[in-house]
Amino acid sequence: MAALIDKLEHAPARLICGRHDNRPDALLEILHEAQAAEGWLSDDALRTIADALNISRAEIHGVVSFYHDYKREAPAKLAIKLCRAEACQAVGSEALAAYVEKKWNAPSGGKSADGEIQLEAVYCLGNCALGPSGMIDGELFGRVTPERLDALIEQRIEKMERE
Repeated sequence: MAALIDKLEHAPARLICGRHDNRPDALLEILHEAQAAEGWLSDDALRTIADALNISRAEIHGVVSFYHDYKREAPAKLAIKLCRAEACQAVGSEALAAYVEKKWNAPSGGKSADGEIQLEAVYCLGNCALGPSGMIDGELFGRVTPERLDALIEQRIEKMERE
């Protein structure tokens, strides 16, 4: 196979495409699997997927940019999602989000300066009766206060340092 200057092979993406028989109609499933494998979709992975499925990178870019679940940069070490929907707003989620932004230097929708913490606004975690609700690395928490959130974040950071 000839190597193109702007084409770098991404072996995990090639394998995932192969499991789907390199079918263009499986693009969403392939993108989900590729993101699950590394936590984000790199340029190399997208180039490889485009090549394997014989579709343009522009088509893939259109799909990836349309769906907000696809991430185009490496995630922070700790992902925090805070519910900002009405039920959680009524019990203090906006103040909680402002607290996290200030204390942990993590802007909503972005990463902290050190790349350790990522704060994301979500609009319902299905835990309305126990608001404000939050999720840390996929684990759901209810009745989150600034003190509780600090303790949870510090526990996660300590755990990551031990590993």
